[in-house]
Amino acid sequence: MSRAFSPGQYPFGSDLRNAVHADADDVASLLCELGYPCEIHEAVERINVIASNDRQVLVVARRDGAVCGLIALDFMYYLPLGTTTCRVTALVVTPTAQGLGIGRQLLKEAERRARVGGAARIELTSGAQRTEAHAFYRACGYKDSSVRFVKPLGAA
Repeated sequence: MSRAFSPGQYPFGSDLRNAVHADADDVASLLCELGYPCEIHEAVERINVIASNDRQVLVVARRDGAVCGLIALDFMYYLPLGTTTCRVTALVVTPTAQGLGIGRQLLKEAERRARVGGAARIELTSGAQRTEAHAFYRACGYKDSSVRFVKPLGAA
């Protein structure tokens, strides 16, 4: 898959671009907001891992020059369908920027990048407790699909 991930520029709302090292403090803060504690040095490492993998992308949204949201994507071959699926692995918007259309803009950008990246579909998971997020995803055209099971593996 070619890395045809160009930044998205919109006439209104926020501007979108791939995350860079200078975004590490904002990425850490946004991940904490999402419920995943993250220090700045960890965010730098995560940005590095994603930037070095042509099957992943991390996009930040900026409004008035400040990062106010992010979306992370993972492109994977999906055996049951015999095609590529794009999975949204993280989506978060700062509380002060919620309700301004930034989350919807990030999802639209994810869908655009998924198409450009050859994905046949886009999917995401959301914690059972995130009922407001579920309503948002449904309003954006996403459908309930399956139940997700997780088992932590711990140290080997």
